[in-house]
Amino acid sequence: MPGFYQPGEYDVSGTIVGVVDKSRMLNGQKTIKRGDAVIGIASSGLHTNGYSLARKVLQEQLKLKLRSHVADLGCTLGDEFLKVHVSYRDAVLALVNRLNRPGKTPGLRGLAHITGGGFIDNIPRVLPGKCDCVIRRGSWPVLPVFQMIQRGGKVDEREMHQVFNMGIGMVAVVAADRADQALKLIKAAKHSAWIIGEITKGTGVTRLG
Repeated sequence: MPGFYQPGEYDVSGTIVGVVDKSRMLNGQKTIKRGDAVIGIASSGLHTNGYSLARKVLQEQLKLKLRSHVADLGCTLGDEFLKVHVSYRDAVLALVNRLNRPGKTPGLRGLAHITGGGFIDNIPRVLPGKCDCVIRRGSWPVLPVFQMIQRGGKVDEREMHQVFNMGIGMVAVVAADRADQALKLIKAAKHSAWIIGEITKGTGVTRLG
């Protein structure tokens, strides 16, 4: 999918009550440009990806039990594995509605859900072929579960960022001059968020900086 759009809103009966105007659909391959800011929105943990490697390291190599309390996690391993996937609906709608006014240059350029494939495989799907996304490691707090997996399994940085979300469940690419506004909107929707990188000249890949 070349970008992200909200296909519609539904009431409790499942009836569709609104559809996004075609002119407001996001297509990062057409709108993302050099100098844009990359914002990361916090995840709650593993979400739905990377469990095979997580279990291999945490259960098989570190010998942790699902019912054992793990001090670094602040909960049992089982509870960590069962943390609810964050919904980004309200934050995404706020960004679309406030930054992308009809007839105006869009401030929100693209969105990437950091699922299977992590940063390495998901972000390039929204990038133009002549742009790279540079992710600045250390620009957000990596959740303890990922730190444990990386240390315990001696997993290299690239693999960690390709298998796991590393504490970032959604990435928003926004015009640099709208980044502060975007952060305020995301935080108003009760999510933690950080500027974690930028768009540079390149070949359509994610690079770790």
